[in-house]
Amino acid sequence: QVQLVESGGGLVQAGESLRLSCAASERIFSINNMAWYRQAPGKQRELVALITSGGNTNYADYVKGRFTISRDNAKNTVYLQMNSLKPEDTAVYYCSFHLSFGIAYWGQGTQVTVSS
Repeated sequence: QVQLVESGGGLVQAGESLRLSCAASERIFSINNMAWYRQAPGKQRELVALITSGGNTNYADYVKGRFTISRDNAKNTVYLQMNSLKPEDTAVYYCSFHLSFGIAYWGQGTQVTVSS
């Protein structure tokens, strides 16, 4: 069964950077969109960034200019470069691969904690 494995989370101070990675355990064909979501305690999961198969990107307003999403199709991998991190960025971050016909795979989540 295909699994998405995330890495790169951790504890950092405000203003520092982290780079999250998410890779499929086996080759997946015809991935349309790759995305990153996050969920803080007591809050709903929200979309952070999305990248289409053509490389077009979309970001939540609160991360524009700080976060960058990218993908490597040959490696079935999506990345999230997070710069100038703020305490309010603290959350569990989840990656998602969106296939056609309503099929989606989700990662297990990785904790990002930003201290002040």
